[in-house]
Amino acid sequence: MRKFTTMMTAAAALLAAGTATKAADVEVLHWWTSGGEAAALNVLKEDLESQGIGWQDMPVAGGGGTQAMTVLRARVTSGNPPTAVQMLGFDITDWAQEGALADLNILAGMEGWDDVVPEALQKFSKYDGKWVAAPVNVHSTNWVWANKAVLDELGIAPPQTWDEFVAALEKVKASGKTAIAHGGQAWQEATVFDAVVLSTGGPEFYNKVFVDLDEEALGSDTMKQAFDRMAVIRSYVDDNFSGRDWNLSSAMVINGDAAFQMMGDWAKGEFLNAGKQPDTDFLCFRFPGTEGKVTFLSDQFALFAQGPEVGKEQAALAAAIMSPNFQSAFNVVKGSVPARTDVSDEAFDACGKKGIADLKAAAASGNLVGSMAHGHANPAAIKNAMYDVITAHFNGEYDSETAVEELVNAVQINK
Repeated sequence: MRKFTTMMTAAAALLAAGTATKAADVEVLHWWTSGGEAAALNVLKEDLESQGIGWQDMPVAGGGGTQAMTVLRARVTSGNPPTAVQMLGFDITDWAQEGALADLNILAGMEGWDDVVPEALQKFSKYDGKWVAAPVNVHSTNWVWANKAVLDELGIAPPQTWDEFVAALEKVKASGKTAIAHGGQAWQEATVFDAVVLSTGGPEFYNKVFVDLDEEALGSDTMKQAFDRMAVIRSYVDDNFSGRDWNLSSAMVINGDAAFQMMGDWAKGEFLNAGKQPDTDFLCFRFPGTEGKVTFLSDQFALFAQGPEVGKEQAALAAAIMSPNFQSAFNVVKGSVPARTDVSDEAFDACGKKGIADLKAAAASGNLVGSMAHGHANPAAIKNAMYDVITAHFNGEYDSETAVEELVNAVQINK
């Protein structure tokens, strides 16, 4: 506590004594470039500006942050890292291992982050017991999005079990509509696979195969059953799915051309942007068999070390990111839910309220698991090797038995 107070006092004294009219800027590298995301970030910018801290925006377009990480590596190599960088999962761990990130423990202790951030997220926010990143949100991937009018017309209630889901898909197919809107890209197939494995084997099995990389579990009959279910899903996808972007699949559901889409909660933004309302025009529910369970990914801001101690501007940025007001304002727009479990759900719509409740329940019950598809279960080399097997099976290159064998081989090679 004394160390942090001294640091802040010294920074304030330097600011007062200097000739500049405002504090040093914070430079923030991120890939939130859509209109809604940019609007949400303005909440953060305005908070800092009220403290006399400027904001240098460094947006790098490209969902998932691959391009942003390339830019970051060049900046760090040149000895000029940004103040803070949006990161996901194991990317944070990789930079922390290099000793590049600032130690936020004093600030985290003062503000009680350990008490309000789920332990599953802290696995990525912390390294070697020290906070090195401030989580902004929690996305989850085991959602199903449905056109309510289509389901009502066909007399379909949101399915709760796998058998009910298959029966619903068959009804939609018989009506002449596309049952499942899907984009044929490896990460999208992996996103569906997250939910299918969790539904088929439960959280313990999910963690064994994706986190522990247990070869017995990877090669089990349960894994074959998961691949069998992926083959069933493939049979209800339209013939033009290959290469389709996820938002175009969302549009199929929005327009009533398809009944269901399995996608992370960022899909909700597409429905809202189209003027649709949850529970009126569209439904959101957990993939059948995963109710009470959540596969997650979390956008976080990692702060790069700029000296032996955290600077005033960095501390203010981290505190603003973790403030309940920002966590609410940003996530209402983003479609995700706050990384803090103590943020009110008052401003959120029906799907947001359900997401917040699901996160709290899953965190409390031990049913909050990292999304393999989105880099929160295992490192990139293993994730990408799994992608190859999953998408090859989905496209008919392997039967389920072969896919199981290939998955075991892929993990063995890339461990």
